[in-house]
Amino acid sequence: MIHEKTILIVDDEPRTREGIRKTLEAWYAGKNRIQTASSGVEAKEWLASQPADLLITDVRMPEFSGLSLVEAIQHFPSKPAVLIMSGYADFSYAQQAIKLGVVDYLLKPIEKQQLLQTVEKALHIHEQQRRIQAMQEIVDPKLVDIRERREQQVDTPIGEALSYIEAHLGEPITMRELADSVHLNSSYFSVLFKEQVGLNFSEYLMRKRVQRAKELLVQTLLPISEIAGRVGYQTDKYFIKVFKSLEGISPSKYRHTVNEKSS
Repeated sequence: MIHEKTILIVDDEPRTREGIRKTLEAWYAGKNRIQTASSGVEAKEWLASQPADLLITDVRMPEFSGLSLVEAIQHFPSKPAVLIMSGYADFSYAQQAIKLGVVDYLLKPIEKQQLLQTVEKALHIHEQQRRIQAMQEIVDPKLVDIRERREQQVDTPIGEALSYIEAHLGEPITMRELADSVHLNSSYFSVLFKEQVGLNFSEYLMRKRVQRAKELLVQTLLPISEIAGRVGYQTDKYFIKVFKSLEGISPSKYRHTVNEKSS
């Protein structure tokens, strides 16, 4: 599903502002929302109350410059991609813009084709950044801690066990069979696993399976029943129960919520 993007154009020159607006409105033919502001102050207030996917701003404006505007929104909950426009080839402005993570620096007068290509690039970058952020948010923090410690366990029996679990999440895995595969009795394996991993075997396996399920929910359109099978659960009913116990919501609700954030 393609979601409407919001683009905010900021320039104190009405002719430039309206020219860009008309170009983008003609190009997107109502598929995206194009908004304008005549000053940096007005744009800051607008962005404080609603999100935008892309900010196109002139660098030199009275009272509140484009760079001041970009600095002001750095800590906003929802930060847009930014394109800076200028009628001057000023290297110091360009340097500051790069430090602030601006996607591109456009010199006026801006050619129509250059504008459209740069806007498309900026929207794509913003979409990728939101997708990455959404993926980072779904990572189980306990598994992140374990992954960092795992580097010292590569050639140990527990390291081998963790590698096996990673490669066979979609298959039945029992602690006894895993202990046998690394030549340890199950009681000692259980104690050693908890000591070196920080979680007992069953909780670790559950978290790994739910983590893989979250990735599949976000990255694919696979039905819940198929995802359940791919992460080692024989019935989707039991999978949903386990997922809810760990995440607090159902897999379908989770998919909807994360996809909404990243769209």
